[in-house]
Amino acid sequence: MRLRQLSMPLLVAAFVGLTAPAAGAADGNRPPPVDPRIVGGQPATEAYPFAASLQSRSGGHFCGAALIRPDWLLTARHCVQGTTPSNVRARIGSNDRTSGGTVKMAVRIVTNPAGASDVAVVQLSSPVPYPPVAIAPSVPIGAQIRLLGWGATRDPHPGPPPTVLQQLDTTVLPDSRCGTGGPQLCVGNVDGWRGACYGDSGGPAVLRAGGGWRLAGTTTGGTSAVCGQGPSIYMDAATHRGWIESVVGGSTPPTDPPPGGTWAAYTAYTAGAVVTYGGTGYRALQAHTSAPGWEPPHTPALWQPL
Repeated sequence: MRLRQLSMPLLVAAFVGLTAPAAGAADGNRPPPVDPRIVGGQPATEAYPFAASLQSRSGGHFCGAALIRPDWLLTARHCVQGTTPSNVRARIGSNDRTSGGTVKMAVRIVTNPAGASDVAVVQLSSPVPYPPVAIAPSVPIGAQIRLLGWGATRDPHPGPPPTVLQQLDTTVLPDSRCGTGGPQLCVGNVDGWRGACYGDSGGPAVLRAGGGWRLAGTTTGGTSAVCGQGPSIYMDAATHRGWIESVVGGSTPPTDPPPGGTWAAYTAYTAGAVVTYGGTGYRALQAHTSAPGWEPPHTPALWQPL
């Protein structure tokens, strides 16, 4: 089957002339509704501060990404391959790709050299004040996951991408359903027409863990001629952990702390969790995975002193 990728053309302000789409094996002749979202998703129901919009210097969205370190994003290789970092910026920490959060320029792009691995990491000019998402240890078949992206909400004639981040709940299918092998996740197209589309490439698929979210994978493409008409294909983040950490630095796998424990890096905290740091108690204001430099006294948006 032919893999169709879901990026929008880099550095094109008007969202036309899209590169190949995504989604999977054909699913009959049923057309999608006139005005679905993601395709077939809904506007984000909560904050996802790790979700990032990759943009041209003028602010045109072309791909998604996930914040995996305070100054590093994970995305799809085909989104940034051959691109000069100075031509790429990212908005992180906002569900609105046009406002809010923090905008940072890219300073370094590293692509995975393995042919089957459509992943890349992008270094930002400086750290951003949002909690990175930790990579899930594994993503089993049947796992419930959530797709996030600013990709087109209809196909054909997709038009400009949505301003507000879209989400779609779905499940992981056996690899055979996508007709591919390698380090990938095959993701179900809900109701036979919902799934990733142009502009979702590089964006995260996440799963619930410890009261928060962990990264399952990043959008790479699909195999159908129309978005959502077949399963979408995502790069398995856990499979690529070794390569990712060889570039951005290693980490201890995230752990879920006991109630009332001492703050630690690379730990998944639920909203309301209480920790001690430097002799002072703190309560988590939102679910997140901690990282070095995000100690409670330095992150008032995440921790409230008791």
